[in-house]
Amino acid sequence: MSSEFTLVADYPDFLVVDKAAGVNFHDEDNLGQGLFNQVKAQLKQSELYPVHRLDKMTSGLVIFAKTLSSAQAFQQMFAAHQVEKYYLALSDKKPNKKQGLIKGDMAKSRRGSWKLLRTTENPAISQFFSYALGGGKRLYVVKPHSGKTHQIRVALSSISAPILGDSHYYPQASGDRGYLHAYALRFTLNNEEFSFICPPTNGQEFVQADFSNKLLDIGPPWLLNWPKL
Repeated sequence: MSSEFTLVADYPDFLVVDKAAGVNFHDEDNLGQGLFNQVKAQLKQSELYPVHRLDKMTSGLVIFAKTLSSAQAFQQMFAAHQVEKYYLALSDKKPNKKQGLIKGDMAKSRRGSWKLLRTTENPAISQFFSYALGGGKRLYVVKPHSGKTHQIRVALSSISAPILGDSHYYPQASGDRGYLHAYALRFTLNNEEFSFICPPTNGQEFVQADFSNKLLDIGPPWLLNWPKL
């Protein structure tokens, strides 16, 4: 099995994998297969449908539908924000605020980056809690309520807490990876409830004891006291 993904769950209608950091979702010229085609080939799926995706630098949970009907159901659920998503991020900068709501329209910026605007016509919406770790670092648990490109990366940058290892939004930082991880998913499909939690397994900062202990303290992220929007 490739180290670029790990199978987390396999059901008749869908499967869930843990994507490694640095793996592109789609095939790249001269760099071989992306995540989608790797999963399809290595898990021997004659049919497979992408229903959401992660940035190349981001590790963590990705759902693939195994039938057209389940793909359509997932696409409707994602469009209606009925799939709860929770991410983990690390920063070594002091944020403007330690928890709350980040909301604003997003616009393209320089060199493939995005920026957050003050307007809210079609906003990216993210809630977060943050927790102090050792060495001046902070852990962010982020719950996005929309699915914009680079949404969490831009959101944390906008509160002066760019993600460690994110070359787009924190070019001064060094690191062995970008420290953003799709940590948990929760949804209901065909009247059955599903939930998945997958801690990150690679990255020097993600395998520190204070990080692991803080995740244990936090517990399932959907049990945090998220304010209603």
